[in-house]
Amino acid sequence: MNVMIVGAGKLGVRLAKTMNLENMDVTLVDDNPKVIEKVNEHLDVLTVVASGINVSSLMELNIDKFDLLVATTEGDATNSVICTFAKKLGCKKTIARIRDPEYMEQMSFIKEELGIDLVINPDLATANTIAKYLMRSVAFYSGEFASGKVKMIDFKTGNLENFTGKKISEIEGMENLLITAISREGSLIIPDGSTILQSGDVIYVIGLCEHIDRFSKRFQLKGVEKKVENAMILGGGNVGYYLAKALAKSKVKVTIIDQDRRKVQKLAEQLDHVLVINGDGTDITLLEEENIEQMDAFVGVTGFDEQNLLMALMAKQYGVSKAIAKVSRQNYTKIIDKLDIDVAINPVNITASNILKYVRGGKVASVSLLLGGKGEVTEIIVSPDMPYINKPIHNLNLPKGLIIGAIIRDGKVEIPNGSSVIRENDRIVVFTLAEDIESLKTLFKPGKGGLLGELWNRSKSIGFNSDN
Repeated sequence: MNVMIVGAGKLGVRLAKTMNLENMDVTLVDDNPKVIEKVNEHLDVLTVVASGINVSSLMELNIDKFDLLVATTEGDATNSVICTFAKKLGCKKTIARIRDPEYMEQMSFIKEELGIDLVINPDLATANTIAKYLMRSVAFYSGEFASGKVKMIDFKTGNLENFTGKKISEIEGMENLLITAISREGSLIIPDGSTILQSGDVIYVIGLCEHIDRFSKRFQLKGVEKKVENAMILGGGNVGYYLAKALAKSKVKVTIIDQDRRKVQKLAEQLDHVLVINGDGTDITLLEEENIEQMDAFVGVTGFDEQNLLMALMAKQYGVSKAIAKVSRQNYTKIIDKLDIDVAINPVNITASNILKYVRGGKVASVSLLLGGKGEVTEIIVSPDMPYINKPIHNLNLPKGLIIGAIIRDGKVEIPNGSSVIRENDRIVVFTLAEDIESLKTLFKPGKGGLLGELWNRSKSIGFNSDN
């Protein structure tokens, strides 16, 4: 698949890196030579210094030969225009990153009139993820699959005697559950029964929702069971706006703090039943005046990762049961697990996951990137021509970096073992290390069909063939 990404920011680079691992032909375009130079030091993709909004540049790059253009510059209007130009010049599909709430209210018209196939709003997706987490009781929510029937959580082992120092095969209470991965010192490990858990590990557990809930209660992973009734949001940008709107709709009392007076005034006009305060959210005196100790949740969504993390930690010191920080920098991944906050949300990973789901086609139901993209959880619908159906999993010779975490058949969920069999039209949830994404495709590609059948049926546009 020939993909052009315009804008070499965090999202553009993340997409380029992920798509490159999947052997897509990626061209990364940015008008800043220093940015392109930095990308070239870390990423092996074709880079071009050019303006993506310049029609001549697009024509020189043969945009009509591309299957997909993704516009990820900082400007919503710029991204929209780039997609329109690309579509008019012959590019097959276009994706635009658009953040402005006013644009989102007119999205159907914009997509139809400008020829944009998919609009991605990182701020809205991030806010929805946080709101979903806050409205649930499980304290370490990671993701859910199979229309909510299957859930994966992650939690720190800490010094829990039930886990630390034990082999996975020795842990009690894991019936109908599967540990798919371990995050240790910023790296992901695919475990087996002999893997010994260490203090400080973060483990990912997948299972049926009710089994996950039972597991959480048994090992007291839920923490404070109190429903979120009062929430404080630090940062009145788009994420703060979307989040406050969603929480207020769920009858949560919301307080937003931001230093920008004009932004505060606008939020006060836009949001009903939300207290908006103009002030320094890092001022402890102000937080105490606004009763931070009575809050059930604190969410840091400013444009500064360090500020979000620091104030989330501060909120935990005041007894806030759920503290969340928006963190965009990938190089903070290794330290976040060591901090005493509940969740760090990365908008780049959320957005990249949504784009990958779209690019991979209809047989891929969902994609979640974990630990800065080092791991991936994919939900796939099994095609009837897959060469590995009707065979026990222990006969499939799965790569070490790949685990089938769940099989959903006729609405029923099975956490598989070696004797489990994949059938036609099953949904399966697969955990894969980033470096083994290609192994996943090779294993399940349709030799005469296959698990990623729809994806391979588009082989001419994607750039794979049966010999890859």
